[in-house]
Amino acid sequence: MRIAVLSPVWFAVPPSGYGGIEWVVSLLADGLVDAGHDVTLFASGDSHTKAQLASVFEEAPSEQIGRSLPELRHALACFDRAGDFDVINDHSGPLTIALGGLVETPTLHTVHGPLEDDAGRVYDGLAQLAPQVGLISISLNQRRPKPELNWAGNCPNALDLQLYPCHPHRGDYLLFLGRMSPDKGAHRAIWVAKETGLPLKLAGKKQDPKEHRYFHELVEPHLVDGIEYLGEVTHGEKVELLQNARATLFPIEWEEPFGLVMIESMACGTPVIATRHGAVPEVIEDGVSGVIVEDYRQMPAALDRADALDPLECRHYVEARYAPERMVEDYLRIYEAAAELASASV
Repeated sequence: MRIAVLSPVWFAVPPSGYGGIEWVVSLLADGLVDAGHDVTLFASGDSHTKAQLASVFEEAPSEQIGRSLPELRHALACFDRAGDFDVINDHSGPLTIALGGLVETPTLHTVHGPLEDDAGRVYDGLAQLAPQVGLISISLNQRRPKPELNWAGNCPNALDLQLYPCHPHRGDYLLFLGRMSPDKGAHRAIWVAKETGLPLKLAGKKQDPKEHRYFHELVEPHLVDGIEYLGEVTHGEKVELLQNARATLFPIEWEEPFGLVMIESMACGTPVIATRHGAVPEVIEDGVSGVIVEDYRQMPAALDRADALDPLECRHYVEARYAPERMVEDYLRIYEAAAELASASV
């Protein structure tokens, strides 16, 4: 099968730091090649892939993140070549769904973000404009605000488990990984650390003005007494942080579409304590690979339960559910169904 995979343009594939979608795209493109398919990855020129690489930008234009013109130029490079492919899998922003409606090649759009409020209204409008573009969810909960959209399948994310070696021991600090945003809850993790008296390491992106403001107001004043912010760490630094943490805190208060941090932590043998929002109950099995609480204020009391979990069981849980081979098989089933449907309608 000739497959085009369209990555977001803002970070290289795989990314050197922040970029959860780009990690998933990297695993998917390489896995499709390993499965014997002819794959073209549309990403920045500083990407590394087993697929054929097609680029508009020599380097990822991260400094222009959020601007529509770079994203549109990048997407057009893919859709201009639509006739070269049996299927296109778009992982970039919703803007490109409209382009998928203009080509005959079956197009599938993986939804990586939430579907509440404005985002949901945008997808409603795009569904009217390009009803033939199939949507792929990364969790079933992600669909809940918009169950009527043209869902073609559900493909939970995966990890390259070789890059997340398990280190089965109990660390001595709590860990928070995530962008500096109220939704992700670094300030709630700080509260948990203060309540337990344990050290806390925070790491994550702090790039746009909202993130800087949130950090300045709700995080920075509390960076004392064992609470430290490490910035945006490299992959190697992140893995070391995960391996040596006592528990990873995931105190979200939004409809998280997936939450890659959770499976990264479990792969390293470190249990996750998470609030029951979004995809958390789909990603974590309570009492097996982590602990789910109803409110972040219950996290201190949940620490003993997390301590009792077997690090190797956390690892085995991820191996069974989030291996790249499983993700590639899920995507291929959806691609083949879309190609067959397109052939039947000709």
